[in-house]
Amino acid sequence: MTPEEAVAEQERLRPLVRPVADPDLDVRYAAGLDVGYAADDRLAAAVVVLDATTLETVDTAVVLGRAEFPYLPGLFAFRELPPLLRALERLDVTPDLLVCDGQGLAHPRRFGLACHLGVVTGLPSVGVAKTPMGRFDPPGPERGASTDLVDGGEVVGRALRTRAGVKPVFVSVGHLVDLDRACAEVLRLCADFRLPETTRRADALGRRQLK
Repeated sequence: MTPEEAVAEQERLRPLVRPVADPDLDVRYAAGLDVGYAADDRLAAAVVVLDATTLETVDTAVVLGRAEFPYLPGLFAFRELPPLLRALERLDVTPDLLVCDGQGLAHPRRFGLACHLGVVTGLPSVGVAKTPMGRFDPPGPERGASTDLVDGGEVVGRALRTRAGVKPVFVSVGHLVDLDRACAEVLRLCADFRLPETTRRADALGRRQLK
């Protein structure tokens, strides 16, 4: 797929995003998805499924390979989506929520990795990024404080303080979840660290596989 075709695919799929949560959505299992890279362009796409209440790991899957799409701003999903989908297929436990290490609606075309994954899998998804895509005012210092993340005059996510006195993460809706629920679930998955346990464990699993 060329970059131009990738942009066209984003434009085609973007209207399918549903930034609302099913009233009956019960997140029992949350999956963290992360792709790690080695210096020689090898990659490890890791998925770790946690019990959302106890934060115990209940399932994992890893796919090793090489990047098949260049790193281009706004087209990150086309680099990471194929191996992540293969990893998801290897799971025995179907997650109720996908927690992506990246953006959702906080994207130039409002269709980041979390949106793309949610639409193609049909699963609720949320993006949790370490850096913002947009402007924000610093949230209060206490855990759970948040402020809007704004891009082009539109609220595309939130800066969420997951630990008191620690810099925030940036939460944006992916698919089949609203922003309030997305932030609540991310906060629930952040036990002792800034990042959700889903992201931390998927990152660690991928790193181990690349050694």
